[in-house]
This record gives sequence, C-alpha cells and structure tokens, in this order.
Amino acid sequence: MKYYIIAGEASGDLHGSNLIKAILAKDTNAQIRCWGGDRMQKAGGTLVRHYKEMAFMGFAEVITNLNTIFKSIKFCKEDIKSYNPDVIVFIDFSGFNLRIARWARENKYHTNYYISPQIWASREGRIKNIKRDIDAMYVILPFEKEFYEKKHNYPVNFVGHPLIDAIAQIEIGNAKDFRTEHNLDPDKPIIALLPGSRKQEVRQMLGLMLKISPSFSEYQFVIAGAPSLDIDFYSEFLKNYDVSLVFDRSYELLSHSHAALVTSGTATLETALFKVPQVVCYKGSWISYQIAKRIITLDYISLVNLIMGKEVVKELIQADLSTKNLEVELTKILVGPARAAQIKAYKELEKKLGGKGASEKAAALIIENA
Repeated sequence: MKYYIIAGEASGDLHGSNLIKAILAKDTNAQIRCWGGDRMQKAGGTLVRHYKEMAFMGFAEVITNLNTIFKSIKFCKEDIKSYNPDVIVFIDFSGFNLRIARWARENKYHTNYYISPQIWASREGRIKNIKRDIDAMYVILPFEKEFYEKKHNYPVNFVGHPLIDAIAQIEIGNAKDFRTEHNLDPDKPIIALLPGSRKQEVRQMLGLMLKISPSFSEYQFVIAGAPSLDIDFYSEFLKNYDVSLVFDRSYELLSHSHAALVTSGTATLETALFKVPQVVCYKGSWISYQIAKRIITLDYISLVNLIMGKEVVKELIQADLSTKNLEVELTKILVGPARAAQIKAYKELEKKLGGKGASEKAAALIIENA
C-alpha cells in the first residue's frame, strides 16, 4: 500500500519513524511519503518537507507566519493528490493536520490519526471535525479513550505510549564513558536542562534556567541541545555560564542525570520515564499566554500530572517561573522526601501507559483499517 504520513514536530518525527519501521515490517510492499524529519527519512520514508520549516510556537508567531502556513497547506494537498495514497496518517500537529483532514475527507481519502490532537485540553468543539473527517483514531494516553468514547461517543483505539518503545530502543552506555565523551566532570552529579526544541521557547526558558546554576556549584548543568538547532544558536547562552552542551543525546543525558529542569511538553514524560526528578517550566509571550489561559481548560500543563490526575511534579508557569522559585523547587528534589515521592509516582505512571508495542499496534490497525 501507499502511505502518506504527516508529522510537524521533533516528537512527531520520533514517533513517526517508529511507526514507519513497524509498517515496513508488516507490509513489505509499503511505499511511504512523509512530512517529518531526519528520523522518518532514515526509517524509510520519502521526506517531502522537514518539520523545521513548520516549527512555529505560540499564537503570535503563528499569526505572523500565516502566509507560509497557507502555502504549505496548499502544497501538501497538491502533493497528496499527485501521490494518491491508500491511507493518510496524521501525527499530532493538529492546527495543520485537521485542515488537511477536512480536504482529504472531501476528496475520499482514507484518514487515520495517530497521537490525538489535545482537544481535551482546549477547543473541545473540534470533536465535530474529527468525527466527520477521521476514519480511525489511535490514542496514546489512557484517559483519552474514556474522553472520546464516553464523553463524545467516538470509538478510538488505545495503543499505549510510543515513548516506552522509543526509550527501550536506546543503547545507554555507562556514565563514565558518557562523561568522558562530552568532557563532563567525572564526579559532580548532573542537572539536565531541557529548554525545548524551538528557538522561541529555548530563548524564553534557557536564560532563566542558567541563572540559577551558580547557586548549585556542587552540581554540573548540562543542556540537552535540540537537533533542530545549531551550536551558534546556543553560543550566546554558553559564553556567560560554566555549563556543558550535549546535542541530540537527551535520552542518554537523562539516564545519567540526578535531576532536571524541563520545558513543558513531551520532555516532561520522557524525564519521568527515566525516573529523573524534575521541575516543569513554561513561559510564553504575554499575548500567547493571555490567549492560552482563556482557552485551555486543564488543571496542569505537564503530561506527568495530567496522566496521574494530581500534582506529581512542580509546574512553574509564566509569572511563577522566577529564579527564586526555580532555586527553591530544584533544591527540594535534589534530596529528601519530595525527590522520593516523585520517583515513586513515576513507577505508577509507567504502569498507566500500557506497556511496550504502541508503534506495532498502531501499524497493524492502520493496515487492517485501510
């Protein structure tokens, strides 16, 4: 069969790559064309457009880049029509994908959605569009199945979380070799900084994270460099602080870290699965935050807390994200009961996520439903 897969972010590229591998293992005649990134291309997909060209964050930036977005939507439709796939698979990236899905439905393409849009967080009315435009939905968070089926009478498949598979595939070397390879102090415990993968969010977060590093001289701070950014971008931050930078090795970094400061998003769940105590950080532009807080209906912003239904990790959001608060909350998780409580909750979290095999389950269902 011919598959057309659309992902628009680094996390979508990761999960899309594992989905491609699973499809190719089950359908030896599969032809796959995709929007995504280097991982999806390496896995066997023919890459049409890289997510770096679409990585707009926040309402304000989306508005200022509307012309680029509309051109991409037009191109995507034309490319799908030319390729004429048997099935289109959307991966998250809802602002773009739901627009393509409506057009795809009108043009009689078979549509599957892997990793649901977060309509349980905001703009729940989009369920009408999903019911109309999506033939099959595969969800990865345990509460999503109940949300769709009980609240909205829309059947979905819970396949488990693909991060469990992604992490299981990583070969983690020993701490000594990792520290030697990246010129890290052999003795100081590591505090990982995960400031995000887009330039805008890194600019918002990393400076604040770094400001507290002199207060924790017995630890070494290591930045998880995003593969979508380059060394020159980080240099403005590195020149003023005695910290290290490790590119595209965030899983290895987390596996050897004592604690972490993490920008809200998928990274909060990744950090939890590595059993690393964390403080979750978020700060957007004033206008983006004002809009977001009026449409997002959640009690928490981190996946860890959302899945658990309670505060497991501390979230410092907007005005609360100050150097003073960051120092206080980081200190709590370095040693003592708050640290132990997070690690204990992480073990319960992992059980809720459904175990291994999300990519394989999703691939099998996509093939079966096509």
